Amino acid sequence: MLDLIDKHKIPSHVAIIMDGNGRWAKERDKDRLFGHQHGVISVKEVVEGCAEIGIKYLTLYAFSTENWNRPENEVKGLMELLVATIRKEAESLNKNGVRLWVIGDLDCLPENCKAELLEATELTKDNTKLNVILALSYSSKWEITNAVKQIAEKIKNNELQVDDINEEVFASFLTTKNFPDPELMIRTSGEHRISNFLLYQMAYSELYFTHTHWPDFRKKNLYEAILNFQNRERRFGKISEQLY
Repeated sequence: MLDLIDKHKIPSHVAIIMDGNGRWAKERDKDRLFGHQHGVISVKEVVEGCAEIGIKYLTLYAFSTENWNRPENEVKGLMELLVATIRKEAESLNKNGVRLWVIGDLDCLPENCKAELLEATELTKDNTKLNVILALSYSSKWEITNAVKQIAEKIKNNELQVDDINEEVFASFLTTKNFPDPELMIRTSGEHRISNFLLYQMAYSELYFTHTHWPDFRKKNLYEAILNFQNRERRFGKISEQLY
């Protein structure tokens, strides 16, 4: 399948909603954390797959602000899994030219989690092969509200004028200001919604939904999504004849 992919039409930025860990575990009579643990394998596969075909940015929706409402033992287990995974994989990411970024309301994270993330982002800050962005304690409504607050403060302090605000200025206050907008969004596990994820940034993203649960998602599933993307006509408001 890899040989079918047009290397000249690779999306520069792919965003993924990693859904289905809990259902995958339930189908095997295991607890939800078992599914999250196996989901880490899929993360490693997809990171490798993106690096191999030349994708430059990969954003993974790892934990939403709404996920804090889940059972306490699941949240605690997820945070412990995150810390253990970052600690284990940071050196490998660095060796393979992967830069790690984190976006979201990080003040809500446990201190040991923030410390591990800070160490990993600092370790990999000079890498350029692939940017992996973890969306943690993230939601678009939080992000947009936070951006509006920052802009209002700038206006209040006469550091910004209302007439200066345009799409580019607004985007500069978002947590994704360092990255291009995603061209392709993949959601696993059969749900057809975007769950408060990159709402502003996905205005023109192609959406791809698969019934595969995240712990079963592998490189071949990524390549299927890329091929589907490459067979779409992206018009951005134009008509087909204007593209050729």
